[in-house]
Amino acid sequence: MVAAFLADLFESHRAHLLSVAYRLTGSVSDAEDAVQESWLRLAGVHQSEIDDLRAWLTTVVTRICLDRLRSAAARREAYVGQWLPEPVVTGVTTSRAPDPLDQVVRRQECRLAAMVVLDTLTPPQRVAFVLHDGLSVPFDEIADILGISADAARQLAVRARKAVAGVPEPVPDTEHEAAVHRLLAALSAGDVAAVTAALHPNSRMVGDANGTTSTAVNVLDGAERIARFLLGLTAKYGIGDAENATMRYEFAAVNGQLGLILQREDGPARVVGFTVSEGTVWGTYDHANPAKLSGVRL
Repeated sequence: MVAAFLADLFESHRAHLLSVAYRLTGSVSDAEDAVQESWLRLAGVHQSEIDDLRAWLTTVVTRICLDRLRSAAARREAYVGQWLPEPVVTGVTTSRAPDPLDQVVRRQECRLAAMVVLDTLTPPQRVAFVLHDGLSVPFDEIADILGISADAARQLAVRARKAVAGVPEPVPDTEHEAAVHRLLAALSAGDVAAVTAALHPNSRMVGDANGTTSTAVNVLDGAERIARFLLGLTAKYGIGDAENATMRYEFAAVNGQLGLILQREDGPARVVGFTVSEGTVWGTYDHANPAKLSGVRL
């Protein structure tokens, strides 16, 4: 009875813990593993040692994620091209039995643009920002996790906050969807002027393939430059309904808002997510590394 009660209590915190772990790591598999490991650690602790279960689990998950972040930093040194967080890809409409991660990424703080910026922070900056600004954890507790002073933890959060400040606020779903459909229509027509007009003047594109397939090796900035690149990709792969198409796309929710999943006969080939600002596509994120598509839940 005690074990069943503890399991139920843990499950009541699962979505919260997944949210923390995903924001900290940007990895679906790492987030799920961290939450599972926190359950194993909980099973080995006497309940009298825990005053606040949610706070205790949050701290445990954070420590696990911090170790994984440091490990990921080493892997990124040998990575080819740009590094994007793993997207969470689900159906456009919420399932009757929704995936907890799908519920998590429909929150504004887990949208793609925000996750991309979090990936530019150092592990300590990311921990300080997510815990303090996202969860209101006091700096003295954050300092204890990081092994630094409270003032140092506060400065880490300040630096992180400045980096995140440049991210556009998520727009309503209707505005987001209209902008994405406008871009796709322009790409289908092959009209460079129309594609450029569908992109924000300060738009950027980030591709992540780790050398496995064609994408932008460097970050692309500027509407016309991105328009020509996207049209080149479309022509190369024949994406869509063309007779020579090697990939077909379908709409999906990518971190909670409309994006695309491009399918080959043998399964998903890449996921494209978008950020919309001022009625146009501001960010295009091409997830083309098969190793980072574990978050496809269609």
